[in-house]
Amino acid sequence: MNDLIGRVFSFESHVFPNQSALYNRLVSEGQSPKALMISCADSRIVPEHIMQADPGDLFVCRNAGNIVPPHATQNGGVTSTVEYAVMVLGVRDIIVCGHSDCGAMKALSTNADLTSMPNVAAWLRHSHAAQKVCRESYPDDLSDADKLRNMALENVVVQLAHLRTHPSVASGIARGEIALHGWYVDIHAGQVLGLDGETGRFLPLREGQPLPVALPHAKRLAADIAYAQAAE
Repeated sequence: MNDLIGRVFSFESHVFPNQSALYNRLVSEGQSPKALMISCADSRIVPEHIMQADPGDLFVCRNAGNIVPPHATQNGGVTSTVEYAVMVLGVRDIIVCGHSDCGAMKALSTNADLTSMPNVAAWLRHSHAAQKVCRESYPDDLSDADKLRNMALENVVVQLAHLRTHPSVASGIARGEIALHGWYVDIHAGQVLGLDGETGRFLPLREGQPLPVALPHAKRLAADIAYAQAAE
């Protein structure tokens, strides 16, 4: 803690004075983040650091396993964060970001005994679809490392599907106002992969190349009908 407290003093004496204009503007004008990122609570994954974001750039929600529970009547922190980001802050891009060596995904890929952590076990039920995909759709003879990687990738896909059950997100997608992104951070290689919605595969993010997007901005109405106007 002493090391962390020392950094607080450094923020007050050095960082804030150099960025006081930015902070004053954020206070006077309010926040207008460029994206909502839902990432893992793992201390090795810091969204603002990965994206080199300034204060005000990202609206961040972190939890074990970068999970987005399907929309339900019960209130929850992730659900409230998503709703506020979309309906109040007008966020147009939502990123679900998984990562390598994720403890939550490791518990699922190894069928770890979680009886002593009932709350963790209940939370990870939101990733059971990914666990079933990995168990029934991938070869059995994969290495533990490959199984863990596959679990983390499939979990991102599942959480993006859950996002679409949230009314505010579903409505924004239908109007073409919201795009969904699925990312995977390889903390061993220092590389970020993005889900390509057309191929269903994760591709490296490369400067100067098109960004892989899970669900791009596009109007998506099931009944695309031109209604006849009433006669005058």
